[in-house]
Amino acid sequence: MSTRTRRLAGATIAGVAALAMAAAPSFAGDGNNGHGKGNGKAGPNGVVNIQLLSFNDFHGNLEPPSGSSGRITTKSGTVDAGGVEYLATHLAQARQGHPNTLTVAAGDIVGASPLLSAAFHDEPTILAMNKLGLDVTSVGNHEFDEGYKEIQRLQNGGCLDDGQDGENNQNSCPDQKEFPGASFDILAANVIEKSSGKTILPAYTVKDVNGAKIAFIGMTLKDTPNIVTAAGVAGLTFTDEVKTANALVPELKKQGVNAIIVLIHQGGVPNSPVFDAACGNGGALIPGSSPIIDIAKNLDPAIDMVISGHTHQPYVCNIPDPAGQPRLVTSASSFGRLFTETEFKYNYQTRDILRGTVTSSNMIVDRAVPKNAAQTTLISEYQDYVRPIASKVIGRINDDVTRTQNAGGESQLGDLIADAQLADPSVVTGGEKPVIAFMNPGGIRADLTYANSPYGEAPGDVTFSEAFTVQPFSNYLVSLTLTGAQIKDLLNEQWSGTNAERRKILQVSEGFQYSYSGTTLGEVTLDGKPLDDNASYRVVTNNFLQGGGDGFPTFTKGTNVYYGGLDIDAFANYLSGIEGGYTPGALTRITGN
Repeated sequence: MSTRTRRLAGATIAGVAALAMAAAPSFAGDGNNGHGKGNGKAGPNGVVNIQLLSFNDFHGNLEPPSGSSGRITTKSGTVDAGGVEYLATHLAQARQGHPNTLTVAAGDIVGASPLLSAAFHDEPTILAMNKLGLDVTSVGNHEFDEGYKEIQRLQNGGCLDDGQDGENNQNSCPDQKEFPGASFDILAANVIEKSSGKTILPAYTVKDVNGAKIAFIGMTLKDTPNIVTAAGVAGLTFTDEVKTANALVPELKKQGVNAIIVLIHQGGVPNSPVFDAACGNGGALIPGSSPIIDIAKNLDPAIDMVISGHTHQPYVCNIPDPAGQPRLVTSASSFGRLFTETEFKYNYQTRDILRGTVTSSNMIVDRAVPKNAAQTTLISEYQDYVRPIASKVIGRINDDVTRTQNAGGESQLGDLIADAQLADPSVVTGGEKPVIAFMNPGGIRADLTYANSPYGEAPGDVTFSEAFTVQPFSNYLVSLTLTGAQIKDLLNEQWSGTNAERRKILQVSEGFQYSYSGTTLGEVTLDGKPLDDNASYRVVTNNFLQGGGDGFPTFTKGTNVYYGGLDIDAFANYLSGIEGGYTPGALTRITGN
């Protein structure tokens, strides 16, 4: 099925009254957006039609994502979607008949990627984006997983020294050729290097499309330091999104550029879980869970539209600007399952977008189209490169081990990972072993399935590839000392502070138990004994949490901090040492509601 048959519930922004978050009615306006009016003629004194294709949160999903991550739920059922071979085909089809077209993204193109990309520091994803014709993207929070120097390398090219091929389960430049870097612009307007006072990458870029000059400002969310490892953002300052973008408007206008689009890795959540390309008809964004609303409401009226991301949600919205003019805000879900097709007219006289002519729809990247041959070749090459790493059998399970949480928030896989961290010898210092392990639930990205056999291994065998899919961040384990009172503070942070709206229940190791009711912490015990507020306890976690990530600042108060090995190595080593394979037990460590 072609991309044209997968257009769902689009929106036309023309003629919209000041209805924040409502989808615009389907009729064309007069083309007047407050900055000028087109005369309908082509050429330097008239207007030109321009197409903008956009997506976000690709996360290195070169192969079609599996399970729910590879489906889009519509009002009439589910559709298998995603995979760069299909995304490239859909984008090519969408461009047909559109000589003036740009393709842009809103961050997290790399990071938290499947092993096929992550094993090579996401180099194949950059190559795939080059091939599908990406013109510009903003950084997202996951672009900082390996630090900002790595983002710069992905932009500029070059190889990393990973030792012997794949010996550490990563292998930069596996073909022995110099990695060329991105042929598209990566923007970071609100990410400042403290030592130089400069942005780590350009703040904006101006694209010339048949004489139409269009500026793109790229930003990540200002709270990026709270959701990535501390080491990944060391030495950086993340500035306010609205202030950053608004400050660049006069600079662009001085250059004669009035058409301005923001690419921002921050988003919203529709109040309908069923995919609907428009934000009306039950799909409006939820104010308390949608930071993009206040951002869009306060961006300078000269900014013509906002391409957003981060929340992995689909929407095409009108959120009026401070002058009351309609302004498009979009997001295309995640993992390459959707892209947004936006069309508008550009007025050569005013050098601006005629905002009343903007139309936009989210498009499903279904798999009923031919695969893009260039992407298929790229994937095949890296499948060969990754096989020695991915196919290693590291252990066994005797049943599915899932992320599904009980009423208290505990999961089988959370128990397993926490136990693996507690048993890891790399975090033992001075002979002092940790007695409690904590794992953030958001870092557990997939289930372990008994029947899965991607490399022909026996059912129950767990390959490195499967383990990596569970823990794809390559975080370091860290041991530190906390008091009993501080550990209770941590537990209370699960439902307070930044976690007040949506609680995050930490997964814990065997021997540690606690209860809670609502937001009231109950009994906390270690090996059956009440935790002593004044005693010191050695704990282990990952460096993301240790840096205060996910709203757990108490971790930063730990003393005698000691860095160990990678979390994925601890997981693999623990599984490999279980005689007869791992059987999930009863969930009894956390009791709550």
